[in-house]
Amino acid sequence: MEKIKQAIELAKQKKMQEAKKVSVSNIDDHLNEKANNDEIGKIEYSSTLIQQLNKDILKKNRVIVDEESDEVDTAYRMLRTQVLQKLVANEWNSLAITSPGNNQGKTLTAINLAFSLAREVNYTVLLVDFDLKRPGIHQYLGITPRAGISDFLLHDTPLDKMLMNPGINRLVILPGREALSNSSEMLKSKKMLKLVDELKSRYPSRLVIFDLPPLLETDDALAFSPFVESLLLVLEEGKANEEDIKQSLNLLKGTHLIGTVLNKSREVQKVSY
Repeated sequence: MEKIKQAIELAKQKKMQEAKKVSVSNIDDHLNEKANNDEIGKIEYSSTLIQQLNKDILKKNRVIVDEESDEVDTAYRMLRTQVLQKLVANEWNSLAITSPGNNQGKTLTAINLAFSLAREVNYTVLLVDFDLKRPGIHQYLGITPRAGISDFLLHDTPLDKMLMNPGINRLVILPGREALSNSSEMLKSKKMLKLVDELKSRYPSRLVIFDLPPLLETDDALAFSPFVESLLLVLEEGKANEEDIKQSLNLLKGTHLIGTVLNKSREVQKVSY
């Protein structure tokens, strides 16, 4: 009898300890994501904000709206296939996207790749805006977030108040909102690293895409690189000079750089990976 009482007491203590853990605020608890590789069908979002996007704004900002049979969409589908092959082969589920400098297409690449990956029936996708100094995913999508990652870091805003579904099945976005001047410190903070671990490990069927700042503009991307499994480098043809590329590749030594994307190529079909 005494042993039973002890067992019950231990169970209570364990439950209380688990309740005290800092949780990522029920991040898509409502998603019936499968823990195996079965196909994930239509997801019903019950707490994540569903925000329909304006297709005219998306097209203006070069975001792929539908699965169109054009050269750009074909290039992204090829990129999606190659990225998936790398991730699956290494049992990775997180990818960070960066570039040598600003305005070379890293954010647009992150968005279009996430949209394309969400079409895969075996995965859900979480797109995260970690360009804390210049958050831009919401601008490409033409939306005003009710809250962003800065609100989580500065004001302890629960993540379920920030997550949004853009009307695309199997895709959730964690946007940015307010720019942070101390972004490098924030990216390496215990609070942020706990968040990252939760985002990557909560669902086996989830792929997490992080949009990072440019490599040569700040040390944010380099500081964050040890905490993500793979990286993709975006280069704009005619803008990324040889010295910047060499410096970027040198900085990324020791990371899992899985490839490069040549943006704004004069020959669209030869966007390289």
